[in-house]
Amino acid sequence: MNFRQLFSCVLASSALLGLAGATSAQGLAAAGTTVKVPANQIEFVTSGIRQHGGEIFLGRAFGDVQNGKHGTFMKFTPGFRSLLHSHTFDYYAVVVKGVISNPEKGEKDSPLPAGSYWYQKGGEPHYTNCLSKEECIIFLVSDGKFDAQTLEKE
Repeated sequence: MNFRQLFSCVLASSALLGLAGATSAQGLAAAGTTVKVPANQIEFVTSGIRQHGGEIFLGRAFGDVQNGKHGTFMKFTPGFRSLLHSHTFDYYAVVVKGVISNPEKGEKDSPLPAGSYWYQKGGEPHYTNCLSKEECIIFLVSDGKFDAQTLEKE
């Protein structure tokens, strides 16, 4: 997926910021029907990832975050700071709400406010930190499942 395709997808999804009824919305999309989900209908579920007192929640837009290609909203509690980690697959992320950073090992936080984006290469160690006092929400697109290999202990 090139940046233009990602950007178009993110613009549509960010404006919607919605996921409740994702199963039926995805079914409609698979059938070739236009899908519109309002922001207040995104259904976030826990990812099970809790680090440094914060947590990540997932909101499904399309695909399957656990098994393959997907588009997923990720919500980080205010102040969330991850451990050093990497992912098997590359991903693209756009900041929808809040201020986040995604520094590599040895780098300092570089604030990315809403509207910013980054590309994360698979296998590359990095941190993900919600810098704002409000929750951080990103929209993430990947051709592979979302996993994380933690490279340090809390």
